[in-house]
Amino acid sequence: MLVPVKAFSRAKLRLAPALDPWARADLARRMAAHVLAVAAPLPVSVVCDDAEVAAWAAEHGAAVVWAAHHGLNGAVASGVAHLAGLGFSRVIVAHGDLPHARSLADLAPGPGVTLVPDRRDDGTNVAVVPAGAGFRFAYGPSSFFRHRREAERLGLAVAVRRAPELAWDVDVPADLLPAGPVLPCR
Repeated sequence: MLVPVKAFSRAKLRLAPALDPWARADLARRMAAHVLAVAAPLPVSVVCDDAEVAAWAAEHGAAVVWAAHHGLNGAVASGVAHLAGLGFSRVIVAHGDLPHARSLADLAPGPGVTLVPDRRDDGTNVAVVPAGAGFRFAYGPSSFFRHRREAERLGLAVAVRRAPELAWDVDVPADLLPAGPVLPCR
């Protein structure tokens, strides 16, 4: 499994109207730790370009894939290619801002590409791809649509999995309201 994690100090900037920099970094760190925890028993790699995140990932038992200056799409592509080089045939890419996530291991089996959209059917919270397929990631607005088209371009079957526990991500202040993150306090 691959989890892209942005530098905690630069994470969740769209939450600035609701949270100060320390609270944003703390929330990003706790949500990412939750995603790593629910990935068990899968081997987990964190792709990042930040020394603090790399040290944090290692402390949490994850392998680190360094992808400096690649942006999210390039970092994920580098991480998938790295895991393919290690012999993995399929890679689950799960973002670190899924506070309600539960087990992710059941997403791994199956042919083609599995996509888990966000609750708005706009973003892609989890993507399972064949490691050697040359899948081009296109995160950002409308990524769910673009990822479906990419799978089709590659001639890969596409399965869409609508999982409420994986559909809730945290991007904007409204995501923090009643149904938003419920994480243990420290």
